[in-house]
Amino acid sequence: MQVRQLLAGWPALVALFLGACAVGPDFQRPDAAHGGSYVESPLPAKVGGTPDGAIPTQNLRIGNDLAQDWWTLYRSDALNKFVTEALSANATLAGASAALRQAQENLAASRGILFPSVNASGLAERERASGAAFGLNTPGNSFSLYNAGVSVSYTFDLFGGVRRQIEAASAQVSYQENQYRATQLALTANIVTSVIREAQLREQIQALREVEKLQRAGLVIVERRFSLGAVTRTDVLTQRTALAQTLAAISPLEKQRAQVRHQLATYAGKTPSELELAAFDVAHLELPVDIPVSVASDLVRQRPDILAAESLLHAASAQVGVATANLYPQITLGGSYGSVALSAGSLFKPASAAWGLTGNVTQPLFHGGSLIAQRRAAVAAFDQAAAAYRQTVLAAFQNVADSLRALEFDAQALAAQADAYQQAKAAADLAQRQFDTGASSYLSLLTTQQQFQQSAVNVVQARADRLADTAALFQSLGGGWWNGAATQAASKPVAANN
Repeated sequence: MQVRQLLAGWPALVALFLGACAVGPDFQRPDAAHGGSYVESPLPAKVGGTPDGAIPTQNLRIGNDLAQDWWTLYRSDALNKFVTEALSANATLAGASAALRQAQENLAASRGILFPSVNASGLAERERASGAAFGLNTPGNSFSLYNAGVSVSYTFDLFGGVRRQIEAASAQVSYQENQYRATQLALTANIVTSVIREAQLREQIQALREVEKLQRAGLVIVERRFSLGAVTRTDVLTQRTALAQTLAAISPLEKQRAQVRHQLATYAGKTPSELELAAFDVAHLELPVDIPVSVASDLVRQRPDILAAESLLHAASAQVGVATANLYPQITLGGSYGSVALSAGSLFKPASAAWGLTGNVTQPLFHGGSLIAQRRAAVAAFDQAAAAYRQTVLAAFQNVADSLRALEFDAQALAAQADAYQQAKAAADLAQRQFDTGASSYLSLLTTQQQFQQSAVNVVQARADRLADTAALFQSLGGGWWNGAATQAASKPVAANN
């Protein structure tokens, strides 16, 4: 009865020792305060645009919040469908989800150490003892032995080593959550930019094919005129060189487009031969005009990579506590209660009761300096994690600043390219009228038409850059994951088959 009463009092003892202090540093989140601006000079309220509206203006809404499904701002049902399918089929995202589940289960396992371990055991054996073992010259006896019991063991977390281990495991869960968010953000941003890139390359190739047609037609005319002695051999070689340069420019673009399509297939969890991609058009992907830009002080609480780095810093801090606790005494209590009998029928009778209590105290005295060295190593790992965190924050602010400036300057570049396009178009129209009236040669017409087509290639590039810059800005700001249940699929996955 005394043993049972003692075992019944263990929860109170556990609660007592759980209230003990935890050695090592208590983690403090890094200060979120930062400079009031991402760039060295004030941001314009508007970027790009023309008075006639041919080129849209983008409004920078400082302090506004970004939606989680930011890619829907491009107003493309085909793009939305492709992103949704990729989020459900991407292998890298599935791996990040599995890593998160693993971290969650490791945390659950570590929490079990806080409680006593209880094991039940049973034994049945048949033995024969020799009389010689007892100094007797008699035949041995055979007997049966039965044993059943319960054992309890508990190591008191006096100095918080176990709690620091749980703290580190919890930080690892937070790290994997943010890794999942970062993976999803990178996937969606890569899909959007790759779709834009594929459309850009396809339209550039089409424009260059038009240039090729004009150059081939021009080459026929030049060669005919050369045969009549109206032009020199140099004129023929010049036209052939221009055609060869155009053909040389098309092949790399074709290769790049194929590679982009193959990459999109991988994002969607398919092989290149399985990819079904809608024919996106740069001109038909709507440029988001209202751009929410979170304030600089919020960035460190929104970027998944910064939050992941913070979680690793937290885990490193907890490991310092674990290494510190290892320098202090460890107290373990154990107890067992059961029954030992020579027959199964007598196993649980009062006379067969057996019990035992154990107590163990271990104080490290000499380990060759290894425990102290392990603590110093943990402190160094914390310093390394702190430096990595600072570098991650700096890189994040650089990403945002780069994206904002790209948005501004590429808008200016588009305006310039659009103006050049209009000028080239006017020149081509004028050359066509002059040729129709006999005021200019066909070669002059071909030259202006080639310039016009080349300007169309440049405009496609500039429009695509502006679309991609917007996606890069959304990614650099964190993607708005905090406004939706982005990680619910990772937290509640379909169970694997056993």
